This record gives sequence, structure tokens and C-alpha cells, in this order.
Amino acid sequence: MTIDIHTHIMPGTMPNWVKKFGYGDFIHVEQRNCKACMMKGDKLFREVEDNCFHAGERLKDMDRTGVDMQVLSTIPVLFNYWAKPEDGWETSRFFNDHIADTVAADSSRFIGIGTVPLQDIDLAIREMERCVQELGMPGLEIGSNINGLNLGEERFWPFYKRAEELGCALFVHPWEMMGEQQMQKYWLPWLVGMPAETSRAICSLIFSGVMERFPRLRIAFAHGGGSFPFTIGRISHGFDVRPDLVAMDNAVRPDKYLGRFWIDSLVHDPKALHYIIDLLGEDMICCGSDYPFPLGEQEPGKLIRDSIREERVQQKLLHHNALRWLGL
Repeated sequence: MTIDIHTHIMPGTMPNWVKKFGYGDFIHVEQRNCKACMMKGDKLFREVEDNCFHAGERLKDMDRTGVDMQVLSTIPVLFNYWAKPEDGWETSRFFNDHIADTVAADSSRFIGIGTVPLQDIDLAIREMERCVQELGMPGLEIGSNINGLNLGEERFWPFYKRAEELGCALFVHPWEMMGEQQMQKYWLPWLVGMPAETSRAICSLIFSGVMERFPRLRIAFAHGGGSFPFTIGRISHGFDVRPDLVAMDNAVRPDKYLGRFWIDSLVHDPKALHYIIDLLGEDMICCGSDYPFPLGEQEPGKLIRDSIREERVQQKLLHHNALRWLGL
């Protein structure tokens, strides 16, 4: 059995919120030359295929590649953290309802996780409660920063406290990469910025004491944990030699948290896969592909099946660990 924890979906149609709210670069979809175009305000953001929003097309791809279940989350550009809180709440509810409807139509193949307006903690908690208690979602996807603020900022602590109480799993996905405007050439925001952004999120949650303060939080990070696994030696060394700068809010060494959070398997390299298994443990890696986008794994789980000989470990990575992270 294969469960892909890292897949994105959006509605095929959505309101033109720019016209409704009168500001911003909200995404809407337009059909142009027989292609679905994600429009950011009045500019083309990305052309997408039908499998980005059509459940039937996703199921065909899943059957073709041997994926039994997908965990559906919104596309990060739709987080809308920059919007006015009430408007961000409205768009979050729209995307969450769409995901819930998709799951309800075929709950044997899809699991949904929601999105919340983290620019307003009270609204974020309210929508998290709705996702978990009314829509039956086991978790949420959140960005690696909130309007430039690190995830460890104290203002977000009530959100983590409530997530822990609800048993709500969190999937942290990079977005709005630091330095993005300075490295537009060569697709560097996606090749360099995303791994760094994920490491930023992990370090922030460790150094701020969030992982220590809320030990029952079940957090997974996209893209194999980004650059964090491969720089943990440098990070821990920095903690040791400059505790005055690094250990200000948490006196626990960062490598003590290895095995306390999950990451997906999206590393595109068998040696890297073996390394993260050795580093974090065979219980903390979940199959994740970034479907349906080209930077993802085109055949979800293939790297695991081709690289891991032991059937017991394969099954952990392909589905057991996903169920543990989601609390299912």
C-alpha cells in the first residue's frame, strides 16, 4: 500500500476575489487557449493540467503509478496570509470545503488536510477546529513562514497549543522563499530557496522551544526536510560554540529533536534517502511526491521501492509512517 502525503489540489473554478475584495493578487482560474491558467491578479502565474483540480484525472494517475491514497493539501500560493484576516478566512474556508467535498466523494482514495488564515490566530484556530471537528480532517498544511515571521514566534503558540489538544497533524510546506527576489534566474527560488526555507522552519520551531513546549505536536516537513538534514552538523556546532546567539530560548541541543518530527521522502537521490532514514529513523520518513508538479517525483514511491531492499522498512515509508503522523 502507498500513501502519498504530499500532493496539492485546487478547485477548478473559484471566485475572482480581486474584484470582490478590491485589492491584492488573489489567484483565480481562467481558461485560455484550452488551458487552465492560474492568474495572480491580472498576471499569469502558472498553467496547470486537469489533474491539478479534476479528481478523476488524479485517480487515473494514481492507478497508473500504484498510489492507493493521496493526502490532499492546497497549493501554497493559495495560503493568502498577506490578505486581510476576514478575507483570508473566507478563502481558506472555500479551499477547505473543496478538499472536504473531494474526500467525501471517494474517501477510500483521498485524505484531506486544511489551510487556515495564520495572519490572525483566533481565526486560524476557529478554522482549524472546523476542519478537525466538522470536516473530519486529521491535519493542516501551513507555510514555512507567515508574512516573513518565523514559525517559532510566540504569537503562534496558542495555535500550536490548540493543534496539540485537537490532535491535529501539521504539514509544513515552504513558500515565499527568503531571498526569492534576488535569485529569479535559473529557477533558483525552487532549487535553492525551498530547501533553505524548510530548514528555516525546522530550526525556528526547535530554537524557539515550540517542539519542547508542545511535545505532542505531530509535525511533518516537505521536501525531505530541505537542507536541514544535511546541515544538522553545522547547526548543532553553532549551538555549541555560540549558545549566546542560538540557545537563547531553548537549552536543548538541536540534534536531540531528530526522530521527533516527520519528513517526506522527496529527495530524488537514493543516497540521500538512506541518509535521512539513518539520521531521523525509519519511523519518521513518509512517501511524498509533490504531485502534480514537475519538480516532484513522477512515480510516487519509486525511489523507496528501488532503494530500500527490506520489505518491512519499505512498508513503513510507503504507508505506516503516514498513518502514524496523521493519527489514523
